[in-house]
Amino acid sequence: MKLISIVVPCYNEEESLPLFYEEIQKIMKQMQDEHPDLLFELVFIDDGSRDKTLEILRSMALQDKRVRYISFSRNFGKEAGMYAGLENAKGDFVVVMDADLQHPPAFLPRMYNYVKDGEFDCATTRRVSRQGESKIRSAFARLFYKIMNKISQTEIVDGAQDFRFMTRQMVNSILEMPEYNRFSKGIFSWVGFKTKYIEYENVERQVGTSSWSFWGLFRYSLEGIFAFSTAPLAAAAILGMLSCLIGLILFILWIVQAVGDSIQAAQTGLFCALFFLGGLQLFCTGILGQYFAKTYLETKHRPIYIMRENEEIYRKRQNPDHAKK
Repeated sequence: MKLISIVVPCYNEEESLPLFYEEIQKIMKQMQDEHPDLLFELVFIDDGSRDKTLEILRSMALQDKRVRYISFSRNFGKEAGMYAGLENAKGDFVVVMDADLQHPPAFLPRMYNYVKDGEFDCATTRRVSRQGESKIRSAFARLFYKIMNKISQTEIVDGAQDFRFMTRQMVNSILEMPEYNRFSKGIFSWVGFKTKYIEYENVERQVGTSSWSFWGLFRYSLEGIFAFSTAPLAAAAILGMLSCLIGLILFILWIVQAVGDSIQAAQTGLFCALFFLGGLQLFCTGILGQYFAKTYLETKHRPIYIMRENEEIYRKRQNPDHAKK
C-alpha cells in the first residue's frame, strides 16, 4: 500500500474548507478506484485562524480518521504552515495545496501518474495566465521572476505554484533545510530533482478573499531575493564606488564655482551632493542591514512554528476516559 499525504495550509478558510473537503473526497475515491493500493491522509495546518476554521477541522477529524490537523499558537505564516505539514506528513508521496480551490484537486490523478513510476520526483502546476489579477500585480510578479532569475543561481519558473506532488525523497531533502527565513519557491528549485510542470489557466478563489496583500507579496519577494542571492550586496558595493566618483566630480565643480565667485551656487550644489550621498549610504546600509537581520534571526534558532493543538490532543479532551485506557 502507498500512502499519499495531502498537506493543506489554512488561514481563515471557514468558507472554503467544506467545498475543498467535498471536492477532495471525490478525487481520492476516483484515484483509489483506479489504484486500489493507494491510501490517503489529509493534513490541515491551521495557521492561527481567527474564524471558525479550527472548529471545522475538529469536526472533520472526528468524522473522518483520514483527517489530521495541527493548530498553531498564533499566525506564523504560510511558509511555516507548509513546513509543518511536510514535517508531519507520513506519506510515501506528499502533496501541498491550498484550500481555496485555486489549486484544482482534479490535477492530482495526473500528477500521481507522473511521479508514481519514478520518472519524475515532483509534479507541479504552472500558471500560463494571470486572469483575475490586477495588471499592476501581474506586472510586478513577472518583474520579480525576471530579476530573481538574473541575480540568483537558483532558477524559479515564472508562474510555478506551491501546488506540488512530491516523492518522499524530495520531501526529506526539503526538511533538511530547517532555515527560519523560508522561501519555498526557491527551496523547491534549490534541492533539485526532476520536476514536471503542468500548464493551466489561472483559477480564481471560489469563496472568500485572499489574505495576501500587495505589500505582503512585495515583502515575500524580498525574502526570496535575500534568501537566494547576494547580488544586492554587490550592487551596494558598485553604488558605493559610483557615489565616490560622483562625489569627486561634484567637489571639483564646487571648487570651480567657488573660484568664479559663485558662492551661493556652490553651496547649493554642495548641499545637494551631501543629501544624495547621504541617501545612497543609507540605502546601502539598509541592504547590509537586511542580510544582518536574516543572519541574526537564524542564529536565535527559534522554532519555525509552535503547535497549540492537533487531532490527538482534541480527541483526548473529548474522551478523557478513553485516553487513560
